[in-house]
Amino acid sequence: MPQRAKIFISQIIAVSALLALWPASMTASSSVVRDHAEVTLVCDREAIAPGDTFTIGLRLKLEPEWHVYWTNPGDAGLAPRLNWTLPSGFSAEPLEFPVPKRIPAGPLMSFGYDGEVVFLSQIIAAPDIAAGERAKIRADVDWLVCKVECIPGEAVLGLDLPVKSTAMVNDEWRSRFVEIREKLPTTSKDWDIAVRLLPNELELSATRRSASATAPRALHLFPERKGIIDNAARQDFSATADGFTLRVSKNKMFLDSLTELRGLLVADADWLGAGRKALQFVAPVTMATDSLPVVASVDLPIWQVLLFAFVGGLILNLMPCVLPVLSIKALGFIEQANQSRNSIAAHNLLFLLGVLVSFWTLAALLMILQAGGEHLGWGFQLQSPTFLVVLSAFMFLIGLNLFGVFEVGTSLTGIGNSRSAGRIGSFITGVTTTIVATPCTAPFMGTALGFALTQPAMISLAVFTALGLGMAAPYIIVTSSPALLKFVPKPGRWMETLKQAMGFLLMATVVWLAWVLGIQAGATAVALLLVALLTCSVAAWILGRWGSLAVEMRPRRIAQISAALVIIAGLVGVSGNLPSAQAAAVSAGSEAGIQWEPFSPQRVAQLRQEGRPLLIDFTAAWCLSCKVNEQVAFGSGQVQKRIDELDLVALKADWTARDATITRALAEFGRNSVPLYVLYPGNQGAPIVLPELLTPGIVLEALAKIEG
Repeated sequence: MPQRAKIFISQIIAVSALLALWPASMTASSSVVRDHAEVTLVCDREAIAPGDTFTIGLRLKLEPEWHVYWTNPGDAGLAPRLNWTLPSGFSAEPLEFPVPKRIPAGPLMSFGYDGEVVFLSQIIAAPDIAAGERAKIRADVDWLVCKVECIPGEAVLGLDLPVKSTAMVNDEWRSRFVEIREKLPTTSKDWDIAVRLLPNELELSATRRSASATAPRALHLFPERKGIIDNAARQDFSATADGFTLRVSKNKMFLDSLTELRGLLVADADWLGAGRKALQFVAPVTMATDSLPVVASVDLPIWQVLLFAFVGGLILNLMPCVLPVLSIKALGFIEQANQSRNSIAAHNLLFLLGVLVSFWTLAALLMILQAGGEHLGWGFQLQSPTFLVVLSAFMFLIGLNLFGVFEVGTSLTGIGNSRSAGRIGSFITGVTTTIVATPCTAPFMGTALGFALTQPAMISLAVFTALGLGMAAPYIIVTSSPALLKFVPKPGRWMETLKQAMGFLLMATVVWLAWVLGIQAGATAVALLLVALLTCSVAAWILGRWGSLAVEMRPRRIAQISAALVIIAGLVGVSGNLPSAQAAAVSAGSEAGIQWEPFSPQRVAQLRQEGRPLLIDFTAAWCLSCKVNEQVAFGSGQVQKRIDELDLVALKADWTARDATITRALAEFGRNSVPLYVLYPGNQGAPIVLPELLTPGIVLEALAKIEG
């Protein structure tokens, strides 16, 4: 018999059986089996009375690993739907949905139920129905059951209840419904809920009204409305002195205004009484700008942001991060002083291209990772131990090249004899200049970058382009001007001495990177870095011994390939065994005479409530500007004395390793980079944001303002 015929006959038999049962099943539930789900109507009455209020449950029993959905299904899905056909004079309340759970599905997140779930509905009988009649109740149900694939289901279910003068209870289902209702989401007057809408997040704050109210240890938000939050993103719960906060990433596609938020707060364990772990709430939503001290305006005209970016790029050349590469480029000036105008123009264009390509790559990477839910900012790559190892090896090899250990022409750095190779060196110098500049920020940069990473892609790229143009401008102006090139010394033997001296600057940079790596990932990571540098030195020796132009082509090629393989093997081997970045040890305690405490939003809120003045230092071990400020400004005896006199609390927000809390705190000030210094007066007044570059005078002047 064909398969379709078998299925048809089976359905006929099932329907016939159901029809046969209908008249006889006075109080029995009807049941239908569909793909991966059994659906039943159950009632807490054997017989109803006129005007009686009773409960009917829609029960779904699901096969293992299959699930159905809550009212908000999450990233995909559809909640079960039920349409009643009731006797005249009867009415039904909406279905009550039990507490849902988070159900991961690859990169997505669903909200729903697995196993067995019962949805309840209150039915009110007509007051004028006569005893002896029968109440025929019909329910048209459809649902979506999913595992990896999804299968829609539908059924027509019915109950035939006798009507008597006195209702007769079904003890089994009445007690079962009591248990279910005791676990339904509940409201509570013990908690005040408020929500702030931040640029990328929702911040939910719960404040305890009653001293007896117990806070949960962790919970998740289930909003009633679809599309508001990033359902799969991590939700950050933190306890506060009077309740708790929950930060949830906003759905990047959600652009509507939001005045209130409805939903559930679901804990893993009971926290609202026995069996109660879900709080149903409605909370007002305020925009972050209503209450946050956002200093960097997002309403700046685009031309002003581009100007800020260009000027910031210009000043970036004066930051200590760029010094090692600046020395290399200085040697390039000497070489170019003796070349034709066309050759100089080619060098400049390639250098500019190297800078711009690097900035565009950084911008694109930042935007892609942020779109994926990462909390990143300027200099984020230096929060990666692997990147630090690769950058250290790169700088180490350039240093060995300057020392003359090998010759991939000195042209690698733009001072070689081969013109074509020298041009490649100009491009590489542009790339290197950008990479090593990322630990620093310059005045005007913070505002421009904070603006750029909250804008559409094209505007962000325009801002990064202006930043790159500003950074490359001084080099291009100097080398394009014959008048300025006249001041460049003539080439000679002194260049070799200068070149080797510059190699020590690069080695000093490697030492600094190793120090940063040690803070991020510990002594083991530093040891692995040294192994990587050792393999690089072996490769450089091979290249210098057998890879020079004086050696025949075949052994030279073998040496070059061998050196490349040694470097790759060393870096891959070390990177694969690096420990992950850990939360950097906050340099609390005495540093430069100031007693620093670890930063936390809770500590800031507490100090603000107490009316204490406070200073927040957003810093990182890889931020050279930060280190300079610490030595120059916070190392000043006068500054330390004034801080003590004002009884000012100093907090250090260490961003050496990735820290979502600090990234969010930076974002609240319109920034995504360090350094950032925020000074709060003790009178609840508005905070003062200090410049990126500090002097003792600047800090003392700011302290005088909060004193007044």
